[in-house]
Amino acid sequence: MADDAPAAPSYYEPIAVPDGADPDYDYFLPTEATVSVWSSDIQHGGPPAGLMMRAMLREAGDDGKVVTRVTTEILGAMGLGVNRVRAWTPRPGRRIAQVAADLEVQTPGGEFRTVGRTVSWRLATADSSPVEHTPHPPLPAGPDDLPQIVGFPTDGDEAVPWGRVGFIGSTVIARQPGRNGRTPAVWIRPAIPLIEGEEMSPLESVFTVLDVANGVGTRLDPTKWSWMNVDTTVHLTAQPTTGWLGLDADLAIGATGYGATFADLYDVTGFMGRSAQADMVVPT
Repeated sequence: MADDAPAAPSYYEPIAVPDGADPDYDYFLPTEATVSVWSSDIQHGGPPAGLMMRAMLREAGDDGKVVTRVTTEILGAMGLGVNRVRAWTPRPGRRIAQVAADLEVQTPGGEFRTVGRTVSWRLATADSSPVEHTPHPPLPAGPDDLPQIVGFPTDGDEAVPWGRVGFIGSTVIARQPGRNGRTPAVWIRPAIPLIEGEEMSPLESVFTVLDVANGVGTRLDPTKWSWMNVDTTVHLTAQPTTGWLGLDADLAIGATGYGATFADLYDVTGFMGRSAQADMVVPT
C-alpha cells in the first residue's frame, strides 16, 4: 500500500454563499492539494475537472443515461481564491442529452471570472453486447498487483522534480510497461476526497486525475520545457467501476511549439476509452 499520504483532507472545502453572490452556484475554497506543478498560484487542471463533473452528475441525476463524451476547456488561470460552480442542461432529451458546467474564480476586485467549462454528452444505454469490441485487452496487471506510491518518483532514472508537488503529491500511482510510447502505463487515483466529508463517485475520481495524461506520456524535463494543456477531451466506451484510472499515454510534439497527448484509458475491468489534449510546448 502507498504511504506518505498528503496532509490536506480534501481538494475543496464547501463554503456558504458570500454576501451578495449568486445563490445558484455552489461555492468552495481550494486546498493546497489542488496546486499546480507549473505555478504555486494556480490549481492543477485535475481537481477543477472533477468539481465540474460532480456538478454535472448532480444536474443530470438518475436519468437512465451515462456519460459518453466529456470536453473540458481551460479558459483562464484557475486561481486559489473562492471558486464557484454551476451546471445546466443545454440539450435535454429522452435518449440523448447534453449537460454542461462552468467554474468561476473570484478576482481581487470581488467579481467572478469564468476559467473552466465542461460539456458532456449523455446517452441512454442499450444491449450492444453481441457486437462488443475493444481495441486493446486489459492492462496486464491491476493496481492491487503492483507497488503503489504517493506521487511520481523523485529519484532514480525516471525521476521528475515535481513528483510530489501539490496535486501530484495527492495521488496514488502504480506503474507498469506501457504500450503506446516510451513511458510506463500508470494506474492513478486521488488519495483524498474531492469535497471534504463526501465520498467520490468513480466518475468524479477518474476525471479528477485524468488531466495528468500529458505528464504521464512524456519524458520531457520540466526544468527545461513546459507542456501545459488547454483542454482535455474524453470518449468513453464503458463506465468506471472504481476510483482507479489506467493511463497509457504518449505526447506527440510538432516542430513549431505545440503537440497533442493521446491516451488509452482503462478501468480495472478493461479498456474504457481514449483521451486527447492540446499542449503548448515551449522552453522554460
